Amino acid sequence: MAKMLSWSEWSSLDAIALAKRIRSGEISAKEAAQQVAAGIAQLNPKLRAVLEVFEEVVANPDTDGPDRAGPFYGVPLLLKDVLSGLKGRKLENGSRQFRGNVAQATDPLIENYLGMGLVPIGRSTTPEFGWTFDTTTDYLDELIVTRSPWNLERTPGGSSGGSAAMVSAGVLPISMASDGGGSIRIPASFSGLVGHKPSRGLVPRNLSSSEYMTRHVYEGVVTRTVRDTALALDGLARGPEGGFFIRATPAVPSFLAAIGDLPTRWRIGFSCGSWGARSPVDAAVVQRLGEVAKLLESLGHTVEEVKDADLCDFERLRRGYTTHNRAVRRGQIEAARQRGQSLEDLAKLMSPTYYQHMLTSQETTLFDLQRAFADNNASIRSFGHAMATFDALLTPTLSIRVPKANGPYSPYSDEPFAPWFERLYDACRYTIPGNETGMPSVSVPAGLDADGMPIGALLHGKFGRDDMVLRLAAQIEAAKPEWFSPRPRHHIAANP
Repeated sequence: MAKMLSWSEWSSLDAIALAKRIRSGEISAKEAAQQVAAGIAQLNPKLRAVLEVFEEVVANPDTDGPDRAGPFYGVPLLLKDVLSGLKGRKLENGSRQFRGNVAQATDPLIENYLGMGLVPIGRSTTPEFGWTFDTTTDYLDELIVTRSPWNLERTPGGSSGGSAAMVSAGVLPISMASDGGGSIRIPASFSGLVGHKPSRGLVPRNLSSSEYMTRHVYEGVVTRTVRDTALALDGLARGPEGGFFIRATPAVPSFLAAIGDLPTRWRIGFSCGSWGARSPVDAAVVQRLGEVAKLLESLGHTVEEVKDADLCDFERLRRGYTTHNRAVRRGQIEAARQRGQSLEDLAKLMSPTYYQHMLTSQETTLFDLQRAFADNNASIRSFGHAMATFDALLTPTLSIRVPKANGPYSPYSDEPFAPWFERLYDACRYTIPGNETGMPSVSVPAGLDADGMPIGALLHGKFGRDDMVLRLAAQIEAAKPEWFSPRPRHHIAANP
């Protein structure tokens, strides 16, 4: 009979601690897989965060070849159902267009997971193609609304919402995530987790893509501790020859070792500005970020408020990001036509807002795309110039508090696309610049609002200096462990 830890003890272990238990023989990799499967069975009917569990992996965690010498050997994680895939496993992208699709090769990112000894145990939910931060989909002929363990009426965020919900609920300590406009950092913020978006070119892309073709997309993990994120990055920032189109060399030999050196007397920029958005920042978010700024000052840093104009031409950044995003969708239309699918066919296959986005993409011209590359160049250089002044930049992760699940940011909204997208972009005003410029950033917990829902703080860093933002995140974690440790209402340890 499998050895089960109490849920309280289990959920207190981060991935490093769990791997240590497995290495010591206190529990086996198989027992860890069985415990995660049991946790999913218990909470998934409420959270709707997991599409499938790989039963053969629960029976034999070595099925897909995790490296037994890897630092995370035996630790289960869920594969987000979009972008990088594991050969022989479904990769459906949350879309009817790809229903039943099976990955034909193992992408470099997944090879890195396996190289660290992580055990892919199943697939987590995502909205169609990772579109929007409300993880809702109906591609399996039923409406699957992934819900927050903090409050079932709210979303855990997205598009890595399934992974975030299960990590936040204590079922597993680490899970796959990806980020095209904030989709690692947003669910981290909404779910009380650590979510790091790496510098462009630091982590390899899937084999069918490149940093040049989809410059705004990044992959990684969500975790409960900064040290798990740092050790994961040590393994993820590797890849085979040909695994990178753009290659950023890690700034340090080990990110895990780097976070042991806590920063002193840094100059930190601070902004709760508009960043080109039309709506104000929620007052509760501003209040929590003020507390983070005070904390950093108490730790010996200088915190200076930064004006929007000193950072970037945000209207130009917005135009560059949205144009490039539309151009990618136009490419999807052409690919569908080559498969014999018309726009009318796509209307039946896609969520309403994604289909509307596809329609708007037809207006994109070659000149628009060329101008978007020029806009991108200007934004990168502008932020680079500003960040030469600071060691880090502090902002909210989101300008809003946690919204309802299948609510105002749902891909199943029936409102016109333009106001829906403007609301989405405004909420993501602080995450999107990292996608557009390639700069690293990490969302860390910054306490709870009056409704008991998490609020995140976003630490932006110099290009390629992921070690610096992780060091600052580790310092906040050490100073305020209570921000990183509260348990949501629907936590696995609430049902011993």
